[in-house]
Amino acid sequence: MAGNDNTVLVLGATGGIGGEVARQLRDAGWQVRALKRGATEEKYDGITWLAGDAMDAQAVRRAAKGCAVIVHAVNPPGYRGWSELVLPMLDHSIAAAKAEGATLVLPGNVYNFGPDAFPLLTEESPQHPVTRKGAIRVEMERRLEAASREGARVLIVRAGDFFGPKAGNNWFSQGLVKAGQPVRAVSYPGDAGVGHLWSYLPDVARTMVELLARRDRLEAFARFHMAGHWDADGTRMSNAIRSVVARRTGAEVPVRAFAWGLLTLASPFVATFRELREMRYLWRTPVAMDNAKLVAFLRREPHTPLEDAVEAALDGMGCLPVAPQTVAA
Repeated sequence: MAGNDNTVLVLGATGGIGGEVARQLRDAGWQVRALKRGATEEKYDGITWLAGDAMDAQAVRRAAKGCAVIVHAVNPPGYRGWSELVLPMLDHSIAAAKAEGATLVLPGNVYNFGPDAFPLLTEESPQHPVTRKGAIRVEMERRLEAASREGARVLIVRAGDFFGPKAGNNWFSQGLVKAGQPVRAVSYPGDAGVGHLWSYLPDVARTMVELLARRDRLEAFARFHMAGHWDADGTRMSNAIRSVVARRTGAEVPVRAFAWGLLTLASPFVATFRELREMRYLWRTPVAMDNAKLVAFLRREPHTPLEDAVEAALDGMGCLPVAPQTVAA
């Protein structure tokens, strides 16, 4: 193994998946470093925070010195500058991983697949995306595969739409409900009867941690799919939210159609809306993932029951009362 076998650098540790992976690796006994813009070097919550930016190649190289693993979970904030920033940031992580002989971990998604691979994706499905972000995802994975032949090792874990206790750039906290606000209604973006794939962030992080614990058995370029929480007709997630809210507050909340028209009108002025609109096709067609390879390797997929996951997510996002209320029958 390269570097110190239990030392890891997490890029994007202030975000949803990066933060969750950093905390779970720390709890599993890893020495965790995290890069943060504007930070002065300090250690808190058992994580060593280093000053630096993922766009600064030298800062990434310095932070990765002696690391056995680099987790690349960084994205441009609010989707701004996606096409200009994503690939240079990945190149800096690749250079550091090659220099250290480290394993580079990337959280993946379904963007790099197109209709010819739907409705059930395997790790080997053809990658013919239909969006700009999908094309960038394909190029990211192409560069990672090349790096795996040049001294780095690569682990890609692909999952569905993220949700979890930390708000982030995801449909759950920006579309279905609003982070920091009580749930008055569920705003559902999907077409009626169309299945959708959700992935609970702590489950995705747990999967990565368990795979890293066995990384000596992984191929140099390893990819795994998570089956996550499959919502077969678009009602399961909405009903889980409604059930949790009713149990915690006594309120019955309606499900409404997502305001795609308003999003379209505002898209010229708001970058996040433009990016969300580009992914509308994923709400009009079912796209699921086959986790057979993951289950064969780990013997299971980490999986939190949906209502428990939804309650933890809503709690963490500040959408529920602080303490459970007793509701009269």
